[in-house]
Amino acid sequence: MSSRVSAIKNRPVFPIKSSGSALRQTEALKVKMSRMKGNCQSGLTLVELVIVIVTLGIIAAVAIPRFGSFSREARINSTKEEMIRIKKAIVGDDRLVSGGEYVARGFEGDVGFCPTNLVDLVHKPDSVPSYDKFTRIGWHGPYIDSAEQKYLNDAWGNPYVYDPTAREIVCTSITPNIELNF
Repeated sequence: MSSRVSAIKNRPVFPIKSSGSALRQTEALKVKMSRMKGNCQSGLTLVELVIVIVTLGIIAAVAIPRFGSFSREARINSTKEEMIRIKKAIVGDDRLVSGGEYVARGFEGDVGFCPTNLVDLVHKPDSVPSYDKFTRIGWHGPYIDSAEQKYLNDAWGNPYVYDPTAREIVCTSITPNIELNF
């Protein structure tokens, strides 16, 4: 009996419950866990996902043409503004006056004739004399910003058609063409 007493004393102490109630508690816990998992799971069904994709497709089909026209209008406006800058570089800006004298006379005002090509607005042609401060005649450029020579091309990247005898600059990248006479 003493060996039995020592075995009981060395055993860990747990609350004693009947095997039936422990089984019921375990089953109840399993049911609660399965219900919680069912309630916590969230996501989209295949039908909901298809509805979302179709809706996004419809919105894209309506929005893309509208944004495309914005891009077209922006290119047209950018090209028109660039053409006006080229015109002012050629003939000057009559709004800029100081002391009764034109300040921005342009290529034509300084040299006496239109440039033969648009590159002459940035680089002095050999046939044109250098600017003389006293007579105020000669090439006094550059007349336009020449960064990366962007002034030679329109917003689509195509070169302008420049005709000095007709005194016009034409953008042929769009129909109808954008024309500017000076």
